[in-house]
Amino acid sequence: MDLIKGQERFSEREAIVRRFEAVRRATEDLCLPLTHEDFVISVTEDTSPPKWHLAHTTWFFENFVLKKINPQYEPFRNEFHFLFNSYYKALGYYLPKTKRGVLSRPTVHEVQEYRRAITKEVMIQVMRLKEDKFQEVKECLELGIQHEQQHQELLLMDIKRNFYENPIRPKYHPDHSHGPYDSFEVRWHNIASGLVKIGVDRNSREFAFDNEKDLHNQWIESCMLSSHLVTNDEYLSFIEDGGYDNPLLWLSDGWETKEREKWNAPLYWERDGKSWWSFTLGGMMPLDLAAPVVHVSFYEAMAFARWKGCRLPTEFEWEVAARSEPSECTFLEDGYFEPEPSRDDHELYSQIHGSVWEWTHSAYLPYPRYEKFHHGLAEYNEKFMCNQFVLRGGSSITPRSHYRVTYRNFYYPHMRWQYSGIRLAKDLA
Repeated sequence: MDLIKGQERFSEREAIVRRFEAVRRATEDLCLPLTHEDFVISVTEDTSPPKWHLAHTTWFFENFVLKKINPQYEPFRNEFHFLFNSYYKALGYYLPKTKRGVLSRPTVHEVQEYRRAITKEVMIQVMRLKEDKFQEVKECLELGIQHEQQHQELLLMDIKRNFYENPIRPKYHPDHSHGPYDSFEVRWHNIASGLVKIGVDRNSREFAFDNEKDLHNQWIESCMLSSHLVTNDEYLSFIEDGGYDNPLLWLSDGWETKEREKWNAPLYWERDGKSWWSFTLGGMMPLDLAAPVVHVSFYEAMAFARWKGCRLPTEFEWEVAARSEPSECTFLEDGYFEPEPSRDDHELYSQIHGSVWEWTHSAYLPYPRYEKFHHGLAEYNEKFMCNQFVLRGGSSITPRSHYRVTYRNFYYPHMRWQYSGIRLAKDLA
């Protein structure tokens, strides 16, 4: 019996090490279409160079796994702690985000060597651990894997933003043509008022970020959610009706942002005569009218909802609706990299998982009985719980194995380089 238990414990350890290796390799595979020049550039204060993503995720395992295993661990290179720390102030000084694009050195080759060395060392050290020590380290290792998957999505977001600023508009991957798909009728589905359970039980054995806990009661009023995401065709009608010129539709901060940034369409949209085009990871493409609108800010989502006589759902209404649908849609592993038109296979809520992150009208705040991460990771989420809004649902560049119905993404209301879209809600009398 003891032998069987021992084998089970080893199997758990082997499984997480294999998953660690697979996730590390997946990040590197996403970089295969890049040239050496692509690894260094960063065009906005929100983006980071691909090389920095590769190094930072490596720094994370070095700092939070290898140092936990051995407090006397000698870093791969001392200067990497300063260069590739993101925002962990408790760990010391770090390079400001706006300076990440100046790092011509260390070279791409040196960063790749760094990754290989730390990946190998983590695998060796974790497999050597005694069982009680492995159980201590397992939480940090799991968080590191999830953290790297977050950066896989960020990596593609940043590559797309960087390529868009290049006048020749390079392609990250070959064109992908989808469809044709049948037209569909948008339906509205009722959500009854009542007390619902939201979030993840802190005692759950399944991984969840600290911001998803604790499981708690939440009252919601009767409402309706749309069966479909807002499409490019619908959003184009908003533009043509003067939606960007009507101050009555906009929040005050949104209007000021729109005027300052000269927004007149979602990010990556361009007009050529009477035709609209959109920049994708496959280059410039004719705007697919049937596809979900993507790369809109919270301010644009709010203005569109008002124009339609609707509102955005709360994250609690969204979570109740999302539980009713299987968690299958378009994720990173499908290789499309852009949201697909709905196939309308009679789902209750089409594309509610994957495709685009859906803006909610919920401020990013802690749940009741919230406890931040331990092990030096208290700065992971809590420090950002101010002035941001929650997005739900995952996107076409979110790893499927990283996604959960309870997952809470968050961005500032002016941001739109993330894969963010819109699902509408209505109140019931």
